[in-house]
Amino acid sequence: MGEPRRIPLGIFAVLLFVISTASLQLLRASDDAIFYDSFDEAFDGRWIVSEKDEYNGVWKHAKSEGHDDYGLLVSEKARKYAIVKELDEPANLKDETAVLQFETRLQNGLECGGAYLKYLRPQEAGWKPKEFDNDSPYSIMFGPDKCGATNKVHFIFKHKNPKSGEYVEHHLKYPPSVPSDKLSHVYTAILKPDNELQILIDGEQKKKANFLSSEDFEPSLIPAKTIPDPDDKKPEDWDEREKIPDPDAAKPEDWDEDAPLEIVDEEAEKPEGWLDDEPEEIDDPEATKPEDWDDEEDGEWEAPKISNPKCETAPGCGEWKRPMKKNPEYKGKWHAPLIENPAYKGIWKPQDIPNPDYFELKKPDFEPIAAIGIEIWTMQDGILFDNILIAKDDKIAASYRETTWKPKFTIEKEKQKEEELETESSGLASLQKKVFELLYKIADIPFLSAYKLKLYDLIEKGEKQPNLTIGILVSVVVVFLTIFLRIVFGGKKKPTRVEKTNTQAPKTSTDQGSEENEENKEEETSKTAPRRRVKREN
Repeated sequence: MGEPRRIPLGIFAVLLFVISTASLQLLRASDDAIFYDSFDEAFDGRWIVSEKDEYNGVWKHAKSEGHDDYGLLVSEKARKYAIVKELDEPANLKDETAVLQFETRLQNGLECGGAYLKYLRPQEAGWKPKEFDNDSPYSIMFGPDKCGATNKVHFIFKHKNPKSGEYVEHHLKYPPSVPSDKLSHVYTAILKPDNELQILIDGEQKKKANFLSSEDFEPSLIPAKTIPDPDDKKPEDWDEREKIPDPDAAKPEDWDEDAPLEIVDEEAEKPEGWLDDEPEEIDDPEATKPEDWDDEEDGEWEAPKISNPKCETAPGCGEWKRPMKKNPEYKGKWHAPLIENPAYKGIWKPQDIPNPDYFELKKPDFEPIAAIGIEIWTMQDGILFDNILIAKDDKIAASYRETTWKPKFTIEKEKQKEEELETESSGLASLQKKVFELLYKIADIPFLSAYKLKLYDLIEKGEKQPNLTIGILVSVVVVFLTIFLRIVFGGKKKPTRVEKTNTQAPKTSTDQGSEENEENKEEETSKTAPRRRVKREN
């Protein structure tokens, strides 16, 4: 055995620096994280499941598919789920940066349901962990939601109106959509002290908004300064018609309102060769009455109709009638022309008055976060939550993404690519199998029997070397066409045409056989001929 290889001192120093730096980052992250749960340990005793009857979905501590990493799993379809975790101390969202981040993986996709988190206000607001439900007061709701036309990453915050004292939901306008795959994704909301909101998916910014902007939130956090006066009413004599019929206009004396839109074209002439006595449809001369047709049960049999072949070459059949043409005298109903309305005052709207609910605000007055809850209804199982984080610095969130989410996502992405390649490969193999089956059927055609062994050799070679499938297929087609052309143009005599006569010759055994064949053919024709049933009158 050779001597062990020594690591150069310079490289060892670099590795030591990288490891120590990463360790310091994680240590600093854990120090600056307000809350973090990796679900490496079971959630029992730390998270409280709602005891309300309607929330009967079962939560499980389970591994993410393909990883040794655990998470909080939605295990059943078509259920309501509710679970909550109280923070050791409420998180303050005022005057400093706040970062909300979590991972979720839709292992079975998401047909209809939510995968968002609720950041709850203190229990003094009126809720209890074991009674956690949809009505429990939250400060922020954030995360994916998809069902029907809904496909968005929610960001909703509840804000107390300083004048009315009521809490109002403010929804982010035009939120990003939910990734449509089964990979792990990390969702990040960064709330900055300058009123800026950033929504990141997998570390990439998907949305930037301003909490005070009416263009970013609905309804706007700050009410409008003025509102339409609710007591203002439109005057009775207010005329909103921009144009009116000319009161001085009169209908011309020669205006005929009853003139038809179309009239008969008297100048039209019947085309030469028109077949007046030929119907457009005739009885099918080849149709025969089925042997099992019962006139009493089925009614009188009538042959099905077909297009009259004589009409195909003629200009037309049946009774000829002059066509209609547009009436040059048609004018329709008379209406007075429109003129500018001298009394027009414009579209009426109430006067604006100062909004009694208006208030000024320099930044949102966010309620503190005292707990994190998951309260969802979903038709899909397999939703896995993991690495829930609240931090004061977006760099901390970035470090967690690098160490907890990215390694998993990279593995899943590579596996997805492999599965897609396998699917494409299996699809190609299936297609090749169908091609070879078709080739064997072609080789079995009776008039190719002399070339059957040669064709089999070509096909078997293609099966052993699938990359030659197209070439083999072309070869078989060439052989097939060559033989076919030889048969067609190879000088075979045309069969003599035998005219039928009414002369009856003595029947021989051969004639009887022929007659039986003809009867069999007629019987088959009668069986396949369409029936036409006529309704019997009582």
